[in-house]
Order: sequence, then C-alpha cells, then structure tokens
Amino acid sequence: MNRRTLLLGATALAGSLAAPLAFAQDAPIRLVVPYAPGGPIDATARALAERVRDALGVVVIDNKPGAGGNIGADVVAKAAPDGLTIGISATATHAVNPWLYTRMPYDAAKDFVGITQMVRVPNVVVVNAARAEQLNIHSLADLVAYAKANPAKLNYGSGGNGSAGHLAGELFKQRAGIYALHIPYRGASPAQLALLAGEVDFNIDNLAAAAPNIRAGKLKALAVTSLEPSPMLPGVPALSSLYKGFSIDTWWGLVAPHGTPKAVVAKLNKAFTDALKAPETKTRFAALLAEPVPTTPEQFDAFMASERAKYQQVVKASGAKVD
Repeated sequence: MNRRTLLLGATALAGSLAAPLAFAQDAPIRLVVPYAPGGPIDATARALAERVRDALGVVVIDNKPGAGGNIGADVVAKAAPDGLTIGISATATHAVNPWLYTRMPYDAAKDFVGITQMVRVPNVVVVNAARAEQLNIHSLADLVAYAKANPAKLNYGSGGNGSAGHLAGELFKQRAGIYALHIPYRGASPAQLALLAGEVDFNIDNLAAAAPNIRAGKLKALAVTSLEPSPMLPGVPALSSLYKGFSIDTWWGLVAPHGTPKAVVAKLNKAFTDALKAPETKTRFAALLAEPVPTTPEQFDAFMASERAKYQQVVKASGAKVD
C-alpha cells in the first residue's frame, strides 16, 4: 500500500513538473507582431506559423501596431513566461527605440529572451533613375563626388525621424564627409513615392520595399548597407567597400518574455529554426528579398545586445528623439 502510494505520488509530481511544457505544446501559441498586417515582417511571421504547426500546434498571429513597434513589444514583455505568448523583435523595437524614445514601456535588454533571429534584409542606397542620369550619377562614388562638388544641394528622404533610413543616411553622411538635407515623411511608402516623384535625391530604403522599382528601372541601386554584397542584387557593391565596417541591415526575430523556462525556449527554437532551414521557406522568403538567419537563443541575445550598442551611437549622432 505504501509503495503504491509512493508510486502514485511520484507520478503526480512528474505530471505537475511536466505540465507547463505540455501546456505550452498543446495550447495555441500567440505570436505578437508589433506592426500592421501586410508588410514583410507580418508575411514572414505568418509563413513560419504555418510551417511549425506540426511541431508546436496552432500559432495565432496577433498584430499590435503602434508607437514604432513599442505597443506590441510591450505586450510580449508583460506576458506570462509560459511559452504561450511570443513575439517579433526587430531593429526598431530592440535596438533603436531604447535610444530614440525618452520613455520606454519595456526594457529591451532585460524583459525578453531570444528564441532565434528570423531574417536579415539589406538596406539599399537608391536614387531616382532619371535624376541619376541627369546628374551623371552611376555609382556611390559619383554620388559622394557630386555632394562634395555641390555643397548643400542634395537631400534625402526617410520614413521619419529615427527610422532606419534616417539613421543609415546620417551614418552615411558622417562616414562620407558630405552634407544632404534630411526630409522625413510619415512612413517608408510616402518617402519612396517622394523619391519616385523627384522630390528628394536619394533614399536608403529596405531592399524588399525598393526592389520592385529597382527592377522596373525607376530607381537605381548604388550600394547595399550590409557588410557584404547581397546575392539578391548582383553587381551592386556594399557600402563597406568604400567605408570599412559600414553595416546597417534590417533584421527581425523571435523573443519570449524573460523568465520563460529554458526547455520551452529550446523547444520553440528547434521548431522555428527547422522551419527557417526548410528549402520552401528560403524560396518563399527570397520573394520578399529576405534571407533566413536561424540562430541559437544565445546567439540572438548576443546579436541584439551588439545592435543596441551600435544604435546607441548612431541615434546620438543623428540627434533624433521621440518624446
């Protein structure tokens, strides 16, 4: 009788210890995307949610846009650390915003644990093709030479103060020793329309957004901002070929609330990195000009920390601030 009681007790204890992980496996997982539906981040999140269904069960996408991604990121930061709520971390939410916003609702360094990086997308220096022909600008060196020969005549557009395009533009100006007036727009799409209309001379835009107009011949790509040239734009050099170490990519990945058990994080990492490595994922992401980047949780945590350190300097140099 005592032995039977002990066995039953041990079974119950084992079941209670396994319960959180089993619950995280069986219940639907909410994946918070801190941006509106329809963009590249949302599209890649939905693609992965489909691919991990066999390993994790149902993954529901929950779009929580607003405040530069801070609203959605804060939802994840304050969620229960049980593996049932995870979210997208991006360049803005986990590297730029901590320095851009005077008041942050979450601590990007302490409130999350990395699951895996998802993708990397180069940014690209683009000029209006007709304007480039008119000014005889056929390379990045030509753009820099024109700026130096014609002080204060160039301007560039971005999706707003503190946006990736703005910060990349300020870093480019600093490294090149040139001046170009920054003209902020209310979003990346209006900024690109302004470039197409000839209102601004150049932009540093996300490759996924700029690619259709590059292919159509409306925009001319001068350089990518990744450390190495992108296979997605053959023949277009990296900015680092002129300015050593220059690297500002757009990236995003998956995070869980701080305190999520390591076993749960490991299970999520395995499912999502397997999905990222699948040939079908690579093909699907290639259409968005996004390169899958599966990592360990530790690698992603270290990468986000290095990006925060880099953007602290970039944001400070730009003078951008959101109160």
